[in-house]
Amino acid sequence: MKPIEVKPSDERVVPFVSDSTIRFEMSIFGAVMNYAMKKRYVPASQRFDERPKLKTMRRDEFTLEEYRKLHTVDRKWIAEADKPSSVWYRTVTYNLILIACNTGMRPAEMKNLRWRDIMPAKKPRGREIVVLFVQGKGKSRKLVAPKSVGDYLERIRAISKATAQDDRVFTNITGKPAKTLYSSLIADLLNEANLREGTQGVPRSTYCFRHTYAALCLQEGVDVYFLAEQMGTSVHMIEGHYGHVNTIKLADRVL
Repeated sequence: MKPIEVKPSDERVVPFVSDSTIRFEMSIFGAVMNYAMKKRYVPASQRFDERPKLKTMRRDEFTLEEYRKLHTVDRKWIAEADKPSSVWYRTVTYNLILIACNTGMRPAEMKNLRWRDIMPAKKPRGREIVVLFVQGKGKSRKLVAPKSVGDYLERIRAISKATAQDDRVFTNITGKPAKTLYSSLIADLLNEANLREGTQGVPRSTYCFRHTYAALCLQEGVDVYFLAEQMGTSVHMIEGHYGHVNTIKLADRVL
């Protein structure tokens, strides 16, 4: 039998592979090799115990200035759309960014969000807020958001073809659930705003809006324990990934 020739696909090029992906794939490779040795498919000398020493990369968020720039460019980007479908997609993408930066939702949680998961509420002093029931990675939680998030969601509902309680919030123009959360549009917008790469040269993605939420909350003095609960993560993770924010916040005290 002739070997099968496998040609690389031109459909999708991944510009960057994260350290977590490398660690995960190396652990899978190690498990496969251990199984092969157990079955005596390969000699024990083929055991792979080494792990690459990977530098811990700080997750890039948008600074407040970059966030404001994104606002300005995004509105211009929508106005320059050359057909109705482009206006629709760019409008939804813009509001998704606003929602993500004001809630800290993970991309998977946004993909799973349904209209029934959105509940208007009021704080004890009467201030209007929005409570969201989010689900992702096998876990669920409730988070609170400012009233403006409800306004952004209503903008999407006003142009969506999927507005029943069980329908997904983020869809394509025909009303079917969005598979990629408009990732190519977000990349185009970030390129347009010259914000595609972060300070470490790593291409930014939808997940960076979650990091932006965390960083801005910490800069405003939000309690780290409340923030961890709000974001569905641990205090340890926040302190480990966003410790640089405290350095910026304390600058006025030391300079």
